[in-house]
Amino acid sequence: MADKHPEPRRSDGQGAVARLVAAFADLPGIGRRTAERLAYHVLMMPREPALEFAAAIRAVKENLRPCGTCGNLAEGEECEICRDPKRDRGLLCVVEQVRDLLALEQAGAYRGLYHVLQGRLAPLEGRGAERLTLESLEARVRGGGFREVILGTTPNVEGDATALLVTERLAGLPVEITRLARGLTVGASLEQANREMLADAIAGRRRWAD
Repeated sequence: MADKHPEPRRSDGQGAVARLVAAFADLPGIGRRTAERLAYHVLMMPREPALEFAAAIRAVKENLRPCGTCGNLAEGEECEICRDPKRDRGLLCVVEQVRDLLALEQAGAYRGLYHVLQGRLAPLEGRGAERLTLESLEARVRGGGFREVILGTTPNVEGDATALLVTERLAGLPVEITRLARGLTVGASLEQANREMLADAIAGRRRWAD
């Protein structure tokens, strides 16, 4: 027997809005109400800016890839930082993720090069040393003419274990190994620190063994 009170069908427009809300809600740190507000904002945008927003997302997914040298995001073989002749090529800052690199760049206190590990040690989550870009890091330090390697890993147990692994991998190479000053909040990632904290951490870096 047919249901006397079937659920009303959504129109195509309602379905599209629901998909947009769900897409925003899948983003980290975005709750349902925030997702609804973002979806409503997109709906209220003029057509051209909205399409430019969609095109920007498509361009990021289709055109960006890891830099062949440092692991940063790049549109070609190398990123803008690696190609920049004004960077100090004797300094190499090792970070866990691209977002950490972006945080340091926004602070504006560091003008050297980077190496992105693409993660950190987390055995309980199945992330071991084989998941990190340690081989390419060692190869860069061996042939790159660096005088200093700065460890920019997160100041927590996993980040320190990762930094120790990097130090062991580079042991015996003619570079000074330093770490960011502990003005950073313990357990906080670089992206969570403000510009002043990151600038102080760069300026106050010290030898890894100290």
